[in-house]
Amino acid sequence: MQRLLTIVLVTLVASPLAAAPKLGAIASAHPLATEAGFEILAAGGNACDAAVAVSAALAVVEPVSSGIGGGAFYLVQLKGGKALFVDARERAPQSASRDMYLGEDGKPVREKSLNGPLAAGIPGEPAGLVQVGKRCGRLGLARNLAPAIRLATEGFEPDEFHLQMVGMRQKALAAAPAAAAVFLDQGQPPKAGFRLVQKDLAATLQRLARQGQPGFYSGDTARLLVEGVNAAGGAWTLADLADYRAVERTPLRGRYHEVEVLTAPPPSSGGVALLTALNILEGYALNLRDPVTRKHLIVEAMRRAYRDRAEYLGDPDYVAMPLAMLSSKDYAAGLRAGIRTDQATSSASLPGAPSGPEGTDTTHFSVVDAAGNIVSATLSVNIPFGSGFMPPGSGVLLNDEMDDFSAKSGSPNAYKLIGSHANAIAPGKRPLSSMTPTILRRGDAVAVLGTPGGSRIISMVLLGTLSFAQGSDDPAEWVTTGRYHHQFSPDVVEYEPQGLGADDIAGLEKLGHTLQQVNRRYGNMQAIAWQPRTGQMQAASDPRRKGSAQVR
Repeated sequence: MQRLLTIVLVTLVASPLAAAPKLGAIASAHPLATEAGFEILAAGGNACDAAVAVSAALAVVEPVSSGIGGGAFYLVQLKGGKALFVDARERAPQSASRDMYLGEDGKPVREKSLNGPLAAGIPGEPAGLVQVGKRCGRLGLARNLAPAIRLATEGFEPDEFHLQMVGMRQKALAAAPAAAAVFLDQGQPPKAGFRLVQKDLAATLQRLARQGQPGFYSGDTARLLVEGVNAAGGAWTLADLADYRAVERTPLRGRYHEVEVLTAPPPSSGGVALLTALNILEGYALNLRDPVTRKHLIVEAMRRAYRDRAEYLGDPDYVAMPLAMLSSKDYAAGLRAGIRTDQATSSASLPGAPSGPEGTDTTHFSVVDAAGNIVSATLSVNIPFGSGFMPPGSGVLLNDEMDDFSAKSGSPNAYKLIGSHANAIAPGKRPLSSMTPTILRRGDAVAVLGTPGGSRIISMVLLGTLSFAQGSDDPAEWVTTGRYHHQFSPDVVEYEPQGLGADDIAGLEKLGHTLQQVNRRYGNMQAIAWQPRTGQMQAASDPRRKGSAQVR
């Protein structure tokens, strides 16, 4: 599905270097969400409060990518260095079963895991908002949700990208009368000037603001969600919602040369894969390699990191994973030993490769407040507008994150990612994710970054990390760098237009790589650079989309 998206190219939004800002820096995918965050900082909130406000505002103004019907990962580093990770990933309902998306022929039926209520996991973002606010915020939930409630009540004019995505997902939205009434205009995709008002969503957010977690996971909201899902062919219970909890996990830590890496643990696969790739690459002096060899080595590191993702990773509450091994320097040295500088590796030749066919939508924001508290957060509903299903009266557009499970070992999902039994569907389980919110430190420089992009998230964060590691303190460089990607299967190097030069393409093909240009530039990285000693900050929003990065 991701390859069908078209992109709107806009001018890069990047703040000038600012000395000791009064409030801080925010980079998000939508100007109204960035404004919501600064409103909360100006009211006395910190980065955690701003993260709650930005998340909720994005649920209103960027429903194509995230929402309270989806899930989120929050990576937090507080002033003084203490770090925490809030896992607000969706969970499978108790009715879920290992083969629920297989047809009579034993093959996955993609429609079931992508569209409609059967595709939706139990939402986690509302619990994540509550947890982040309680754990490290200063203001109450009601104040932090106020900007989003106002935006939902008064409405706003969606941008061109939103309107394009409505057209792409028209069929799924039209199949749900409540969603069609909100996002379509008399059954058709709206045109420029359309005002999107979401009064049911405002009411749901108000219940969450007044009552906290019970305001979403029990009472009127829970009843509306369960009744709506079940009437349309899903199978949720009130207990599915009441039992949901956001889980606080220990962030992963690693080191690449002089760069300290703080990143997401499972059920994110991104942090593990990022550390694996960096550990492999640490054995090479990349800055001394010619451009083609450098890219070849990065591709080979990606290949091996994604192979391990498919083989080992899943929900840590259900699956024992060799995380110490996967993130160790010694293990990476063994993987590095199989890499040739003069020849591409065939993915099929790697040991333990899962069998199966060879064959997005998400958002990210970064916040640093004036005191030095940091939040790197990635949120998702999976493909654009998630499942397209909205339970009547709730205003909540549900995710289709059940597609992130491995419906059948070795079968690819919407992003062509394959998985094994470690990511098999089970009641109450959280599907594996590629979301990779990350915080980097190099001497007296800090980078906060992340991006949407489905399976390509990990490779984009890797390229951004390498840019920072090579000495770049300008986040505009991290978010604009040309992108290329390899995910083990299919055995293809994908690259965006202008992502590789003609010499790179010829050189990589000569080494035996198969290359494929995708039809658009991809990703939407939101990044902040901070110098703790001086307090200087700089923020940048990916030019591939219309975001907003500011320092105030």
